[in-house]
Amino acid sequence: MSALAQSESLGLPLRPCVGVVLFNAEGLVWVGQHTPRWARQRQDMAASFWQLPQGGIEPREPSREAAFRELWEETGVRNASLIGEIPGWLTYELPSELLGVALQGKYAGHRLRWYAMRFEGTDSEIDIQPKSPSMKREFEAWQWVPLSEVSRLAMDFRRPVYEEVAQEFARFARSSPTRIAAE
Repeated sequence: MSALAQSESLGLPLRPCVGVVLFNAEGLVWVGQHTPRWARQRQDMAASFWQLPQGGIEPREPSREAAFRELWEETGVRNASLIGEIPGWLTYELPSELLGVALQGKYAGHRLRWYAMRFEGTDSEIDIQPKSPSMKREFEAWQWVPLSEVSRLAMDFRRPVYEEVAQEFARFARSSPTRIAAE
């Protein structure tokens, strides 16, 4: 059974989210290393993955505002400006073995609005620690990578969306060596 058919049979919706591609002055993209709770419990896959900042849209929250909020919550970045967006939604579904497990078992995947932003601060601004006691830490480490590398670093089921995002935002990228800054 396909993930879509499985998710429909479970009655799980897609979670409305935003995704951010943050470009630095060199045209590199910010990615964070993430270890989902479900991945720690599985022996058959890597425990951590690299991903772009992304997160849920609150009820009645405009998606652009959600993008800036999520960027700050996950990276500490406030000095960023909007340079592009993909009109419409891009979606990915969880593989069938993660339905009812990942995303707190509430969603079949994500439906995302994507935004490109230019980072106007310095690396010292980046802070991946939780911003309040009620928040969980999203990332263990972070790095700047060429946009062309982002989909290769991502979870398999996210790759088609990341490839489309990379194609749409390629005009903001430059190919430069990776700069790593881990916490």
